[in-house]
Amino acid sequence: MTAIRFVAMPTTDAEHLWNGGRDAYDRLPETIVSDGPGHPCRHCLENIDPGEALLVFAYRPFPDLQPYAETGPVFLHKQPCVRYTAEEIMPPVLTTSRDFIVRGYNENDRIVYGTGAVTAIGDIPAYGEELLGRSDIAYVHVRSARNNCFQCRIDKVKAPAPVGTSA
Repeated sequence: MTAIRFVAMPTTDAEHLWNGGRDAYDRLPETIVSDGPGHPCRHCLENIDPGEALLVFAYRPFPDLQPYAETGPVFLHKQPCVRYTAEEIMPPVLTTSRDFIVRGYNENDRIVYGTGAVTAIGDIPAYGEELLGRSDIAYVHVRSARNNCFQCRIDKVKAPAPVGTSA
């Protein structure tokens, strides 16, 4: 069994936008006001409450441009929020729909064909574990099943170094 963790957008990415930075398309984020569920913040992994200001921007959760580096619209609280840290627990944003796309990527950030599946929310942890148990999969994305928007990443939990070894 492979232990997994749910990983939010890095704080450095969020701070870049909160501090007036540009998105993946070199544009300034748009500011809108949430009208209710359907605006999941990719940093705290909670829904943005009705009446709260939020940023809408193009996000590319990959280190480099390449053919598989999907870019899409995502949301972020306009005011800084605390990054999701309960990584062993499925985040609140993954309870807002009946299903999501769960897909594996290799160490070169390419989609591993045949891994993408529309997955019921209750099956996401098990499918993430199954995918990460494969040697050809480095990480997993959870994406909207309706719009393909990036929600969060699933990584393997790194095993601690054996006692008596040095790093």
